[in-house]
Amino acid sequence: MIARGVCISQISSAALLMLLLLLACSITGFSQAAKDKEKLQRTKQQLEEEIRNTTDLLEKTQKNKQSSLQKMQLLAKQIRSREALINAINKELNDVEVKISVENLQIDRMTKQLQTLKSEYARMIYFAYRTMNGHNKLMFIFSARDFNQAYQRLKYYQQYASYRRRQAERIESTQSAINRQRKELEAVKNQKLSLVASQQQEKQRLDREKAEKAKAVKEFSSKESQLLATLRTKQKAADRLEFAIEKLIADEIKASEERQRKSAAGEKKTGAKGKTTETRSALSLTPREKELSSSFSANRGRLPWPCDRGYISGNFGEHPHPVLEYVKVKNNGIDITTERGSTVKSVFYGKVSRVMSFQNLNKVVIIRHGEYLSVYSNLSEVNVRDGQDVTAKQIIGRVFTSPEDQKSELHFEIWRGKVIQNPEGWLAGGVR
Repeated sequence: MIARGVCISQISSAALLMLLLLLACSITGFSQAAKDKEKLQRTKQQLEEEIRNTTDLLEKTQKNKQSSLQKMQLLAKQIRSREALINAINKELNDVEVKISVENLQIDRMTKQLQTLKSEYARMIYFAYRTMNGHNKLMFIFSARDFNQAYQRLKYYQQYASYRRRQAERIESTQSAINRQRKELEAVKNQKLSLVASQQQEKQRLDREKAEKAKAVKEFSSKESQLLATLRTKQKAADRLEFAIEKLIADEIKASEERQRKSAAGEKKTGAKGKTTETRSALSLTPREKELSSSFSANRGRLPWPCDRGYISGNFGEHPHPVLEYVKVKNNGIDITTERGSTVKSVFYGKVSRVMSFQNLNKVVIIRHGEYLSVYSNLSEVNVRDGQDVTAKQIIGRVFTSPEDQKSELHFEIWRGKVIQNPEGWLAGGVR
């Protein structure tokens, strides 16, 4: 008997442990599902905001017949955002389908439970009708052998009546739960219908945008010679800017070496030469500049955008031209197309190294952040000067708007020493 009791106790403990594990897994699963749903909603909202911004820029571009390339770039961006939005809607639809299946299973389970309860209750009513009318009830009680047995029979009737009431309450409770579940299912089905309608609308818009882009590509392909000339002009301007930045870095390294030599005036001549050789290829930073450099690096992926609104119309690195696919385009940074008159802001605090002007790049501002440089090109006006300290998000100028095609595009670069960085990896995610 003792061994059997221990075995039952062990089985009960194991069952309890299994139940707790299942409960923990369920809670974790629900928590993860809630997080996934929240993330999906944020993605959808971000994509919808991107589409609204791009649509706004497209409407302004439509008014200018000469801005075909910008229109085509906008359409390409719009198509990518629209496709991503459709994918997000499809994921949400899949989640809704799973939820509908779960709701149906729960309703089926509760309906079977309700049928069982009703069957049991019907048998109880039939039994009560056959055996528990007033005459039979009294006969059953008074036919007891003694008072104690009569009391027990009376308690039996009371408990039986109580059980019938509880059974009726369970039936009512289960029916209410089924009704609630059906309302939830109806709401989920309406959500599905809304998502399907939204999906169809987005697909129709996507088809129109693809057709419009194909038309723009065809129209612009006829201007191949003009495109090549513009491309060569832009590449020459980019090469001049790259040369100017490299010269600026070299000058700053040289100035840093000069400061070191002066500070080491009391040292031996051989020691000074050795020190110069050590720092010739890198900028020597003060403790404050090292701290600034470290802070800038720590904010990788979180830097604010240099423009409040816009989209990336030119990606970093070498890639095919949007129209002339056989032509490769090299970009040392990114191009951000924005609105006319948009302000340009510093992405981090630092010091203005140089304010310059270039043909086809207009005004350029270079800001140093320790060992890093941020470069802002194609400005119509500048609000800062050489050597000025700037804060993060401080307005440093305005974007230049081309009178030929009415395009407002900022060229933005980030350098670490002499190494060019991809700005997309440094800026906070999402289009503003």
